[in-house]
Amino acid sequence: MGWFEAMILGIIQGLTEFLPISSTGHLYLGRHMFGLDEAGLFLDTLLHFGTLLAVIIVFREELLVVVKNPLGRLARLLFIGTIPTALIGLTFNDFFTNISQTGETIGWEFLATGCILWIADRWKETGYKEMEQISVRDALIIGTFQGVAILPAISRSGLTIAAALLRQIEKKSAASFSFLLSIPAITGAVVLQSRELADASTQFSLPLSSLLLATVTAALCGYFAVKWMIRILCQGSLKGFAVYVWALGAIVLILQYSDNF
Repeated sequence: MGWFEAMILGIIQGLTEFLPISSTGHLYLGRHMFGLDEAGLFLDTLLHFGTLLAVIIVFREELLVVVKNPLGRLARLLFIGTIPTALIGLTFNDFFTNISQTGETIGWEFLATGCILWIADRWKETGYKEMEQISVRDALIIGTFQGVAILPAISRSGLTIAAALLRQIEKKSAASFSFLLSIPAITGAVVLQSRELADASTQFSLPLSSLLLATVTAALCGYFAVKWMIRILCQGSLKGFAVYVWALGAIVLILQYSDNF
C-alpha cells in the first residue's frame, strides 16, 4: 500500500464513519479496488482508531464531564446504550465477520441503508427531546440499532440517528448522542480485535509510513465529517445520502451478479 492508497482509504474512512453511508461497506470496496482485501481487519482497525480520535476531540467537553462524573446521567446513558451493541456484537461476531469478509450482502445492505435514511428524513422535524431528556429506554433502543449496524454496509451513524429521531429526539441532540455512543463501540471493537490485529500484522506487512498516513487522514477527515453531519441534519436533508447509497448498492449488485466484482 503506497501513500496514495493510504490517503484515499483514510479519506473514505474519515468521511463515511460519520456520514450515514457506511464506512465498513466503503472500506471493503476501497480495499477491493486497491487489491488489499487480505489486509482487512488490520487496516480497518487502524483506520477506525483514527476516527475514534476525531470524535473524541470533537466531543472532548462532553467526555470530560463523563470522566469527572462517571456515575452521572450521560455516563449512565452511554453505558446502557452500549450494552445491546456489545451483546449483539459478541453473540453474532463470527456471523458478522464472515459477511464482512465475503461482501456477499453489501449491495443489499446499501439499499437498506438508503431506505432507512429516506424514512428518517421524515422524522427529523418532529423531535422535541433535548440531550437532558433522553431516557434509558431511548438509549437501549438506539444501542440496539447500533448493534444491528455491525452489518458491513448498514450505516452505524445512519441507523443510530434514525433511531434517535424515531424516539423524537431533536436533530442536534440525535446526532450528538449517536456520535458519543460510537466512542465506546469503536473503542470496544479495537480492544477486542487487538489479538486478531497482532495476528494480521504478522500475516500481512504494510509500510508503517502508509499506515500512519491513513490513520492521520482518517482522523482529520473524521473531525470535519462529524461537524458537517451535525450541520446537515440540522439544516439539510438526508435524502441525498439515501439516493447515493441506493445508486451504489445497485452498482455493486449489478457487478456481483454479472461476475465482474
